[in-house]
Amino acid sequence: MSHLPLLDLVAVAWFLACWLVYGLVVDASPLRHRSLSHVMDGHRRAWVATMAKREMRMVDTAIMTGLQNGCAFFASTSALAIGAAFAVLNSSDRVAEVMSDIAPASVSAGAWEAKGFGLLLMYAYAFFKFGWAYRLFNYASILVGAVPQGEAAETPEGRAAVGRAADMIVIAGRHFNRGLRAMFLSVGLLGWFAGPWAFLATTTFIVAVLARRQFVSRSRAAALRGVDDPPVVT
Repeated sequence: MSHLPLLDLVAVAWFLACWLVYGLVVDASPLRHRSLSHVMDGHRRAWVATMAKREMRMVDTAIMTGLQNGCAFFASTSALAIGAAFAVLNSSDRVAEVMSDIAPASVSAGAWEAKGFGLLLMYAYAFFKFGWAYRLFNYASILVGAVPQGEAAETPEGRAAVGRAADMIVIAGRHFNRGLRAMFLSVGLLGWFAGPWAFLATTTFIVAVLARRQFVSRSRAAALRGVDDPPVVT
């Protein structure tokens, strides 16, 4: 990336810093306990605990199927996006030639390749996360099937089975969220194709939107709603 202008390098550094800091805040900092993801982790555990008391678990099976299908969909989407990123890389020389006719030296083939390679890395990371989340949800479905029913679920062994299934579902959900985060941030990276200033703006905007949804959104308020609380959506 040594051939990139200084402002482009600053924009890339800002992008990486935003991704890293946002991930640390949501996943590892004390503020994570106030995030929508953390609230939903609690609901996942409550779901598995409730499931253990049900004799008929068709609803739970349908939920697990939906979770796996969501991972499969986004993994397939990421794979297609990887192919599109390769197409961007292959068109670098042609783009540089066209842009040189419009605005000489405005876009070099090396700069275009760096942008395409950045997209490729983002989509590859997302694919890995979605694929692993799919695998973990598969493991979770097995652990869910191993949860005993009725009074057996109240024994120490039954509670341990509930805990194993809940932990696996929570971990799978976190990997899915990280893959989805990469997909969202890739939209910010697309701004780089319009220039470094656009890259800085789109990155900041995307991270601000993600932070709002995690900490001050109506969806978070809905997940925290108590029995006697007024409806959130009006």
